[in-house]
Amino acid sequence: MSPRLSIVAGLVTGLATGALVIGGILAFAPEPVPVATPAPQASLGVASPVASASASAGSSAVPSGPMPSSSGGTAGLFHVGEIAPPLVVPQVGGGTIDLANLRGKPVWVNFMGTYCPPCQDEFPLMNGFAARYASAGLVILAIDVKEDEGMVAAFADRLNATFPLGLDADGAASKRWDAIALPVHFWIDKDGVIRDGGLGGIGPDVMARGLATILPGVKVTP
Repeated sequence: MSPRLSIVAGLVTGLATGALVIGGILAFAPEPVPVATPAPQASLGVASPVASASASAGSSAVPSGPMPSSSGGTAGLFHVGEIAPPLVVPQVGGGTIDLANLRGKPVWVNFMGTYCPPCQDEFPLMNGFAARYASAGLVILAIDVKEDEGMVAAFADRLNATFPLGLDADGAASKRWDAIALPVHFWIDKDGVIRDGGLGGIGPDVMARGLATILPGVKVTP
């Protein structure tokens, strides 16, 4: 055999031997482990910042502190634009309060309780508005929820209430009106439509804004 043929034969033999060695290694090597794909954040129970904020905001039925009037974004809470629900309750001192009999007049309805500090603070302000806008036909009604008439009468006397007080003895009226917390206010125009509302210790500015929605043509000031 010539030297050239000997070299070629050696190369072929070496390649064949290398191929056999590589094949043996691959045959006995373990299978590769799949790379795990990270689960989406939601599936790990980690809420996004937006979701967390929404959950926190909805954790309380009624936010603490005064709530804005419906003109500040809570129209659905007070059924603004809808006909006011029926309201027929006994009046403190005798007689009956019937909202239907007041159609044609602007009416301010306040659901309250004598034990409620904001209710106590609001009565003097309401007295002032009642006096100033009586000539415009304004009627203010305060409806006490689930208290004894004697207690309510004493409360009205102590605060010199100048407007009628009604008794929602079983809470049915406040439930019908979705009065979810006390105090809560509804301003109803002469056609019986709720035009604004306020919840939770409102001040004279919110009161004036609510009155302005049911006293067209009248300049209402706090």
